[in-house]
Parts: sequence; structure tokens; C-alpha cells
Amino acid sequence: MAPEENPGTELLLQSFERRFLAARALRSFPWQVGGGACWSPGADGSLEAKLRDSSDSELLQDILQKHEAVHTEPLDELYEALAETLTAKESTQGHRSYLLPSGDSVTLSESTAIISHGTTGLVTWDAALYLAEWAIENPAAFTHRTVLELGSGAGLTGLAICKMCRPRAYIFSDCHSRVLEQLRGNVLLNGLSLEAEITANLDSPRVTVAQLDWDVATVHQLSAFQPDVVIAADVLYCPEAIVSLVGVLRRLAAYREHQRAPEVYVAFTVRNPETCQLFTTELGRARIRWEVEPRHDQKLFPYEEHLEMAMLNLTL
Repeated sequence: MAPEENPGTELLLQSFERRFLAARALRSFPWQVGGGACWSPGADGSLEAKLRDSSDSELLQDILQKHEAVHTEPLDELYEALAETLTAKESTQGHRSYLLPSGDSVTLSESTAIISHGTTGLVTWDAALYLAEWAIENPAAFTHRTVLELGSGAGLTGLAICKMCRPRAYIFSDCHSRVLEQLRGNVLLNGLSLEAEITANLDSPRVTVAQLDWDVATVHQLSAFQPDVVIAADVLYCPEAIVSLVGVLRRLAAYREHQRAPEVYVAFTVRNPETCQLFTTELGRARIRWEVEPRHDQKLFPYEEHLEMAMLNLTL
């Protein structure tokens, strides 16, 4: 039966498509089909069996055709990413694609290891996907505004905002040289120009990739960004990082004493309640007010369902 003839199978196909292009592990795929039936990953005729059988490529072809329908030219990077996933050869770098509601996508070069080159910033973490979903649902928070992202990592959140929310300017920032190098590559990979480059596309935001060390960043350095909005995702991974982050937020508040302070949104995965408690305690010491942002409705990106996500709206 063709996928369009069975609503349950069509939903499975859409879910598979998002996970496949984002190179998620097969064990995370929802193998449920409409009506309560289940495709066992090891059973004959299962989705996994079809993918492993090189003679049965209809499903893969359908995904490629759907992607080509929204692009004037097929993305070479996407075909390479699909080929790499199917051959399953170990590599230190790969490509992931995240589909957007507009039909466009964000394609990233990412490390295949959680920790690489001494940093965790070369992969996309789940809170970055969560924050990107919230931004797409709340574009007015970013439209025609200057956005500073702290700890941009692979760049998923910022690239999604640039493509979907029409910011005036976007500053990706991180402190690790390898992360910054990958960030610049991902910006260019997604058809955006860096600020120093000449571009004829007046609809695109001014994009900057900046090196920013939270421990040494000065009020003067931060004031040069002039952000209207500051965001960060999955940066609460240790006490030292939390203290450094709150320090940066205090300095951002200081330079805007006589002007409106930027809006601040921090998204994170609740892995350790003590870590979250430390963050709110440090915010209190810095006299930074906070409130929990309500959970958004749409789930656009493939991240683990069981994870507890949270986002705080800070008032500097």
C-alpha cells in the first residue's frame, strides 16, 4: 500500500523523514503504524529492513523527491549525508538536515562524537532544537531585531531563526576556535553571507560569527553587539559555566543602564535539578528576575520525547 493511502503510514513516513535527515539513531524511530499495529525493527517487511535492502529504495526515493520539490536544485550535501548514513561507515564529521515549516531546511556539518576537539559544541543538543521550535512559533520576538546567541555550538537555533523569523542582525558566538570554524562553515552552507562579505540579498539578516569568552568579555565588548534579544541553549552543563553565564548577563545589563535591556531566553534540558537550582540561585544573587516560559505547542524537530525541556525568560 502506498504511503498516501494509509494516514498512519504517512505519519510514520514524515517522522522517519525528519529523523533520517537529522541522522538520528534508528532505535529512536517511532515504529507504530496507524490502528495500533507495530512494525518490529527486526521483522521482515519492517521499515528498517526496507532501508537495509538496497533493492528496495522507494521510500528513500520518496524522501528525496519531496525534498527536491521545495528546492530549485538538489542539495549535494543532502545526497552525501544520505549516502553516508546508509553506508554507516564511521566518520568524525557528518551532515544533518532539519526540515522547517516553510519547506526549507537547515543543513549542518557536525561532529559524530559528543565530545570532539575538547568541546561539546560541535554537535546539536536537544535544547537548541526546543528553542528553535519556540522561536518559529514566536517570530515576533526576533523580527527586525538584533539577536545575540551565547554558546551557539553547531548553529541550528540561529540558522532556523535567520530563515524563519527575519531578524535584522544575528550574532553567533562561542569561545572555542574549532566551534567558530564549524559555525562559519555552516552559515555559508545554508546560503547566508557573513557580515564582511558583499551580498545582494537585502532580505537576509546581517550575520556575524564572534569569539566571545564569558570569563573575559567586557562591558565595552558586549555593548558593541547592541542586542535587542539574547538567547542561549543547553549551556547549563556545569557550575563554572553557570557562574560565567550569569556574569555575562550582568554585564549586558550594565551597558544598557539608560536604555531598554535586551530580552533574554535560556533553554535547557533538565538533567540535574541541582544544576537548575544553582542557575536560579545565581540569577537571584545577580538580581536578575526570571519566569518560566510556557511550553510551546509544535514539535518540529526530532529529539527524545522523554527529556524534560525548560526555558526561562530573564529580566535584566
